[in-house]
Amino acid sequence: MNLDNKKPGRKPLYVYYIIAAVIIILLNVLLLPAIEGRKVQTTDYSTFLTGVEKDYVKTVEIQDDYIYYVAESDGQEGYFRTVKMNDPDLVDRLHDANVKFGAAAPQQTSIWISLIAGYVLPIAIFILLGRWLSKKMMSSMGGGPGGAMSFGKSNAKVYVKSSTGIKFSDVAGEDEAKDLLTEIVDYLHNPQKYREIGASMPKGALLVGPPGTGKTLLAKAVAGEAEVPFFSISGSEFVEMFVGMGAAKVRDLFKQANEKAPCIVFIDEIDTIGKKRDGAGFTGGNDEREQTLNQLLTEMDGFDGSKGVVILAATNRPDSLDPALLRPGRFDRRIPVELPDLKGREEILKVHAKKIKIADSVRFDEIAKAAAGASGAELANIVNEAALRAVRDGRKFATQADFEESIEVVIAGYQKKNRVLSNKEKLIVAYHEIGHALVAAKQTESAPVHKITIIPRTSGALGYTMQVDDGDHYLMTKEELANKIATFTGGRAAEELIFHSITTGASNDIEQATKLARAMISRYGMSEDFDMVAMENVTNQYLGGDSSLSCSFETQTLLDKKVVELVRMEHQKALKILQDNIGKLHELAKYLYEHETITGEEFMKILNAPVQVPTAVAESESNTKSENNAESENSTEADADTSSGKVNLQK
Repeated sequence: MNLDNKKPGRKPLYVYYIIAAVIIILLNVLLLPAIEGRKVQTTDYSTFLTGVEKDYVKTVEIQDDYIYYVAESDGQEGYFRTVKMNDPDLVDRLHDANVKFGAAAPQQTSIWISLIAGYVLPIAIFILLGRWLSKKMMSSMGGGPGGAMSFGKSNAKVYVKSSTGIKFSDVAGEDEAKDLLTEIVDYLHNPQKYREIGASMPKGALLVGPPGTGKTLLAKAVAGEAEVPFFSISGSEFVEMFVGMGAAKVRDLFKQANEKAPCIVFIDEIDTIGKKRDGAGFTGGNDEREQTLNQLLTEMDGFDGSKGVVILAATNRPDSLDPALLRPGRFDRRIPVELPDLKGREEILKVHAKKIKIADSVRFDEIAKAAAGASGAELANIVNEAALRAVRDGRKFATQADFEESIEVVIAGYQKKNRVLSNKEKLIVAYHEIGHALVAAKQTESAPVHKITIIPRTSGALGYTMQVDDGDHYLMTKEELANKIATFTGGRAAEELIFHSITTGASNDIEQATKLARAMISRYGMSEDFDMVAMENVTNQYLGGDSSLSCSFETQTLLDKKVVELVRMEHQKALKILQDNIGKLHELAKYLYEHETITGEEFMKILNAPVQVPTAVAESESNTKSENNAESENSTEADADTSSGKVNLQK
């Protein structure tokens, strides 16, 4: 039994039932009236005489009991009959009206012919259709040639030369990937110069990277540049309910590709059928997924690469693919499609901004800095959100403010207007966020503060602090990571220092600080106790990076102890920074409490100016409307803080 696919194929059966019902209805509506002949309407004798006087009646046929006549009204002809009456002057009236005597009664079809046409014939068609489908299903289940022509036929979408319209110019921020793929395009255009030197084109290229980085778009751009047919299919479309159908679809796909060579075959999410095989399991040899993979391996070995058939595949789980799929001769080339850098983000924003109207003052370099860590799909969403915001505000073009707000919308969600914090909660959040920002600003290795806000967001954040690096950083020192942990603890430290109490608002800060401290010790070798020994393995690096410890229970206990010591040390450092700058903490928190949002320029201006609030304001502010505790439930939600070198809003 195939346990991987439990969904029955009900949809096709319903489709065929619907088709059969439509055929029966059409035969009854269209064919049956034509067989039965025209319908005869019955009228009274006075209506018949009126029609004769007004020259409506054209032909009359007098029988024993009825008078049949053909009448014409408004250019349309109809068949009628009326009861024969004792009227000796009828014939003279008809002569005077120039009515013709002839056949006026239409020929009626027997009830047997009507029954055959209305019911027997549709049922016979339905039975023949069912038998034909049954033969095809049995053939496809056996994996034979018949299956490849019916249920085993691939569902690949075929794009001809000019239909995609996507070129390399439409893909920005992935210059290295485009360079590697340009060689494939050149081979499809000029294969002779490669053959002269004896070089052969790689049979397959595997695009790997996080979701939203443009792997599918790159594959379509290759087809657009090469001007060859482009077959696109998802890996999940190969996996079927019946054993052998997936393999039949693979055969049919490569058969079509060979017929249309040169062409490009693109298999999206190939990890669906290309997962590592488990070995000699009880049902391993009969598994549908494994048979599909085996057929794919066989087809990639069997087709002639000189014909110009190039196989492209995309996945965000390369570590789960079967090694046989990645060996030379199959997927020869592995092309990383990573998250764009600063320059790449700027280029991607410009490509998508061509589709909307923007102000001349928009600076894409500043937007790209604020959107650090965003994928191409997220950047496209940022541009669209900016355009939507401009429409909501009644403007004809998007401004810099629209783009900046759209970054926050994509990362932290929309402003939650119906969530109103009490004065006490608002003051706590203000000190919490200023605690993050002040600790970050006073550490030389920390990124500058870009924006601080205490406006609640739909993601559940009561406020956040955004930090933006001046450029991309690919290496981080031990000191930088330690400073980030101290910044994470800055919000809780401010609560302890000012209110002598703590809230649940630091839950996400605690999670991020713990995760970073554990990585420093278990992955990065930044502990003297463990030196350069890895205690943690990371899998699915493009899908969040799941980690698992690979050490003994005793070592894990010691590791946890070192993590606690590291976080505690940085927490104490954050407390000392805030104590040394208590005046600025009060002044900045008061300004944020009153204005709800502080820009980076405003923050640095106040920070570098002489202290204006020498006394604490926490007690006086917190006492105003402190009786409003109805919203204490809302204060338990985690706030969002950005305290890393990238835009990383913890929620």
